[in-house]
Formats: sequence, C-alpha cells, structure tokens
Amino acid sequence: MASVVAAEVNGEGAAAEAAAVTPTPNIRLNVNEKARTVTSVCTSGTLCTVSGHEGISGAPFGSYVDYVLDDDGNPVLLMNEMSMHTINIRENAMGVDDSSSTGTSMVTLFTQLAGTGQDVSRCSVTGTIEKIDPNEAEDMNIIRMRYSIAHVYADQVMDSPKFDFYRLVPNKIYFVGGFGVLAKWVEPEEYKDSTPDILAKEAPSIVARINREHADDLRLTANQLLGVTADIVRVRVTSVDRLGMDIRVTCQKGARRNKLSTDEFRVGFRIPVISVEDAKSEVLKVFQEAWEKGNGYVWETDDQLPGDDIPIAKIAEDSLE
Repeated sequence: MASVVAAEVNGEGAAAEAAAVTPTPNIRLNVNEKARTVTSVCTSGTLCTVSGHEGISGAPFGSYVDYVLDDDGNPVLLMNEMSMHTINIRENAMGVDDSSSTGTSMVTLFTQLAGTGQDVSRCSVTGTIEKIDPNEAEDMNIIRMRYSIAHVYADQVMDSPKFDFYRLVPNKIYFVGGFGVLAKWVEPEEYKDSTPDILAKEAPSIVARINREHADDLRLTANQLLGVTADIVRVRVTSVDRLGMDIRVTCQKGARRNKLSTDEFRVGFRIPVISVEDAKSEVLKVFQEAWEKGNGYVWETDDQLPGDDIPIAKIAEDSLE
C-alpha cells in the first residue's frame, strides 16, 4: 500500500493524490484549537486601544500588557487606573452615545508564540473590555490565583485600590499560523468550546531540540518520506502538537543559487500523543523509518516500505514567483 500526500495549500483543503486513494486521517489541529493554544501559551501581548490624547485622538495606541485566561478563554488583565490604555478604555466607554452606552470599550489584544520573524503563530482577539466587579464575579478567586501563578508581581498590586481586573470578551478572533501558511477568522463560540493542545507549553523546546540535534534525520525524512528531490538548502521543524509535526523544506530552484523555493509538510503521528515522551517517541519513529527506507529495508510481513503508512500532507507551497 502506498502512502498518500494530500496537498492542502493555505488551509483551503484541496487534495492531490500521490499514489493511491486512501482516506487521510485527521493529523492537524483545527484553527479553533490553534487559536486557543496560542492565547493559552502566551501570558502577555500588545493591547490596542483608541487614543483620546490631544493631537492623536482616534489613533490606535499599543501597550504591552500581561494577562491570563478565564475558563471560557477570555483574556483577563490587571491594569493600573493611571495607565494610558486604561484611560483610553475609560474615556471611550464614557464617550459612547448615552442611548446605547454599556460602559464598555472595544479593544484588540495581539499575542504570539515565542520566536522571531513571521514564522510563529499569532492571534488577535478583538472585543469589548470591562472592569470586573470582585463582589459579583463568581470566578474572581480563580482569576486571582491564576494571575498570581503566571505573574510574580501580581500579589503585590492586585489588592491596591489603583489596580483592577478587566475582562476582554471576544467579538472577533483572527488567527495567523505563520508566514504564508494560514490566516483565518475564528468564531468566538467555537474558540470558547476548543481546548489548547496538550503539548502547547513544551512544544517550543521540543522543536528547538529536534532542529538542533537531528538535522541529518530531517534531511533524510525530506528525501525519503516527503518526496523532495531538489537540492535541499534548509529543512527544519516549525511546530509540533499531539497530532504531528510541521516540516518546512527550502530547496534551490533552478540553476541560480539565490533562487529558492519553500514548501511545508505535515507529518502526522499514527496515534495522538498524550505526553512529551510520547511525542519524542513518535518523532524518532519517523526518523527511524526514513533511515530504513533510505537504506533499502522492506517490511516482509506486508510488503510495505518503511514509512508508507505515515500520514503526510503538503500544507503550504511557495507561491512567491
């Protein structure tokens, strides 16, 4: 049985058969899970409010802020009443027409996973933000505990009369998976019902270790399992989760040395993992089977080549011509 490589460029779902028609298992987190994972892993971001300051009134104003999530995935921020973003929120809420005023203000919280450049996943949460009444909020104790754990300074200021908790309730959520990979609006209710990936907090260290210690294995995987035949300039893992890992391959295109082409592949795990050790085991199995195939091994019991039953999908291709 031959494996199937499904081409899903920019998440549009177009499929291309490589050798046989075989149902491709679910090997990718859906966009709702990805968005919830980003906001769960991150604990800080840029809060964008509308400035009311003289000379820049109406302009976007960005501030670095810390946050935690409540049980519904809503960001909760602890803010000083004299901070510029807090003043903007208060003034914008007061400026709403009296007939429709709700005492709320529309803001955007932008947050992204650790990393550099445009390769990392990021999320923009836009919605209404309002001060939490500690006497009415049923989850106030949980919020205080989470904030104290995530931000060491919180215990020193959360009881100060100058600080208050604010809850951001999303109206719109925009997720970007990385440069040229996936960008999509997420419905707030679907985001609310999703859960973050179980490997979310450990994924960056797993990715870094694979790229640091398994460069030769990645090249072999690209050649033997992903079907890359061009001269490889660079290959690296960009993300890993409970369902598999994303591998980005950059190759020389044509005779010109500076002409490069980059494609991204999804290499799925045969079963979803439930721990970091499980993930490491599945990654090493992929590398082992790439090595076996490259050295001419055949599994005599079922006449399969090593790696034939590993689910693989091409998820993005270079379109910058």
